[in-house]
Amino acid sequence: MNQRNPAYDFQGLHHVQLSIPPGAEDLCREFWAGVLGMAELEKPPVPAARGGCWFRGGGLEVHLGVEDDFRPNKKAHPGILVNSLHALAQQLTDRGVSVTWDDDFPGHHRFYALDKLGNRLEFLEPASDDRPARHGAHGR
Repeated sequence: MNQRNPAYDFQGLHHVQLSIPPGAEDLCREFWAGVLGMAELEKPPVPAARGGCWFRGGGLEVHLGVEDDFRPNKKAHPGILVNSLHALAQQLTDRGVSVTWDDDFPGHHRFYALDKLGNRLEFLEPASDDRPARHGAHGR
């Protein structure tokens, strides 16, 4: 049943939060800023005192929060929409990050990658009829 509550509407996600171990901020900066090219945001004083770091790129904001008993997410993940998915895949592989293509999501091309801490990330782009479904040298 698809019910809509007229009192409110969802507008989209403000941010996604992933966990990181204490002291891993520099690894996060290497990946989120260095590899993906996102801008680091200045955290407000109270969250800044807890460690971690925040990044923004396009319409996506990622908050990386310190968790003492950190374990990387192997299944749970953000699904990040991108333009030029193949260019992003090339950028990641050029920087030593493995990508795993998966064409099992109807209407989209997608791949998975891990950040430097082992958190699973999904990157996807709507498919169009003028792009091949397979990914050549970057295929499965």
